[in-house]
Amino acid sequence: MGIQPTGTGVVKPREARDLRALSTEFNRDPYPVYAQLHQEGPVHWVRMPDGQELWLVVGFEEARAALADQRLSKDLAQIGASSLDQELLGPHLLVSDPPRHTRLRRLVSREFTPRRVEAMKDWVQQHADRLLDEMLRLDRADLIESYAFPLSIGVICELLGVPSMDRIAFRAWSNAINAPIGIQEKLAAFRELAEYLASLIESKRKDQGDDLLSTLIRTTDEDGDRLSPEELRSMAYLLLSAGHETTVNLISNGVHALLRHPRQLEELRNDFGLLDSAVEEMLRYEGPIEMATFRFALEPVPIAGTIIPAGDPVLVAVAAANRDKHRFDVPERFDIQRNSQGHLAFGHGIHYCLGAPLARMEGVIAIRSLLKRCPDLALNAESDELNWLPGSLLRGVRRLPVRW
Repeated sequence: MGIQPTGTGVVKPREARDLRALSTEFNRDPYPVYAQLHQEGPVHWVRMPDGQELWLVVGFEEARAALADQRLSKDLAQIGASSLDQELLGPHLLVSDPPRHTRLRRLVSREFTPRRVEAMKDWVQQHADRLLDEMLRLDRADLIESYAFPLSIGVICELLGVPSMDRIAFRAWSNAINAPIGIQEKLAAFRELAEYLASLIESKRKDQGDDLLSTLIRTTDEDGDRLSPEELRSMAYLLLSAGHETTVNLISNGVHALLRHPRQLEELRNDFGLLDSAVEEMLRYEGPIEMATFRFALEPVPIAGTIIPAGDPVLVAVAAANRDKHRFDVPERFDIQRNSQGHLAFGHGIHYCLGAPLARMEGVIAIRSLLKRCPDLALNAESDELNWLPGSLLRGVRRLPVRW
């Protein structure tokens, strides 16, 4: 592949690697493409299936370093751009750099604590049991529609104090925001969600409880700093959106992997003490996020001998990094007894997922409860018939038909 100089003396490949040309099945199964890229190097100038050209980091060590490199900015304003969520909802952690990111995370972390997550365990278990009671009245179901989604959205709404009657509306907004649809539909969803969250926050100010959103409203740092109304709204959006989509995919991808690997499933059924390590392997093998959200180089940044020019977009393919043979032995093998610690499913560095403890707890409870209640659980469709989510951010299927 030839290279050409840019105006700053930085070299860039003459032609982008077209991921769709490498595999027409890239959306359903990107791993053969990632394996090919791994053989050629840890970073590539590529054309994504949507046509956008950018730098893609696939190597584990390089991905880990890039996720922690503050020269790769998350704040689009740094390059004179913006995003719909930031324009309509306000700044949040995923679109902020230090010092704003440091301040926002400090204020939220004061209340979104491991103790708060631990206190939710009984509620999560009871919610999972109620959903399974309802689902098991039949002999088959879509596991996402009947279990994974209502469990995860119920948990995050309970955490934030969102009324149960509003959860269906939130699902519609979330689907519109995350799906690759027209700009007008996205704008409408963002505006409706912004109005709803502003109204919810105002009602919480008048009638505060013990939920996370109420405590964030009254949280004050040692120096008197507190979240502004705009910051509260954008933080609620981030927690609601990121907090349920990823957990849905963790549960459904994890169950899918187990059902495709019956020996691993049998090992787990014989010893539920393996469940914590099994969930970590699910996160590594088929995690809920395929690629981290966009970063942009603030200056020329070297990655594994390649210079990323200032202003260029960068995507870190965590799904590819988690299948790097230089980090994980036989990475394409699903092994619930593998030591998967250190995977990048929740990111790395200052943007490491704030909700990782909650997602892990939900995943453990959801999968254990399901397997105990459904000893004959099986896929009710062929794996190659499943419809995978479009786009490069989320990794999961639209539906997961199962029977028992």
